[in-house]
Amino acid sequence: MLNELPERGELVVCTVSKAKGFGAFVELEEYPNKRGFIHIKEVAPGWVKNIREYVREGQRIVCKVMDVDPSKGYVDLSLKRVNDHQKREKIQQWKNEQKAKKLLEMVGEKAGMSLEECYEAFGHELIRKFGTLYSAFEETARNEHVLIEEGFSNGWIDAFVEIAKENIVIPFVEIKGYVEMKCPTPDGIIHIKKALGMIEGKKDEIEITVKYLSAPLYRVEVQAPDYKSAEKELKRRLDKSIEYITQHGGSGKFMRDLK
Repeated sequence: MLNELPERGELVVCTVSKAKGFGAFVELEEYPNKRGFIHIKEVAPGWVKNIREYVREGQRIVCKVMDVDPSKGYVDLSLKRVNDHQKREKIQQWKNEQKAKKLLEMVGEKAGMSLEECYEAFGHELIRKFGTLYSAFEETARNEHVLIEEGFSNGWIDAFVEIAKENIVIPFVEIKGYVEMKCPTPDGIIHIKKALGMIEGKKDEIEITVKYLSAPLYRVEVQAPDYKSAEKELKRRLDKSIEYITQHGGSGKFMRDLK
């Protein structure tokens, strides 16, 4: 980590080192040699009779930083202010960064550099530009030219690209829905096929397929790197398709679920 201590409001991964009557001491996994404290009032909602019913030594948990005293290295934490979704997301992020650190070691081995040298030469700059080290590996696996596009240059790039492509699986999301397409004109079937063809297809990393269910219903499936780009591309194609079928005497509508 570039910072010696976390910031107020930040979510941190911790390992419980001691749990006693008035609270629990934890080690901050992302901040080496830094400790935090969870007061018993911040362990769980309501009155906590026995803290060991909620946390135990050696347990890995996610906490929210409530206060930080840089002069004393003091970090005040809350466990009860972290919901299940935040916990899952933070733990996955932490695991990704642990993996990225190991991958960076592998890059260093290929490039003849130690892990510390890798961080000093380009690792910290990768984090600054991509947000996290894992994101740098992920973006490189998706686009092998991204490092050069971002202004990086040196002998380590080939090794970085190789390691990224060998070890990172690009995540994809899927969304589904249904489209109802009608056209009562004599050549309606031709227009329906053309309208559906405007929905189906692949663009960059987004792929949309249309499957026949029973006239006039068709199932639409979208696979994309993220929900935002999936929804945006689906809307663009649906608008174009429905506009076309309407102009040719038909009608079309999209539904998330069948009633």
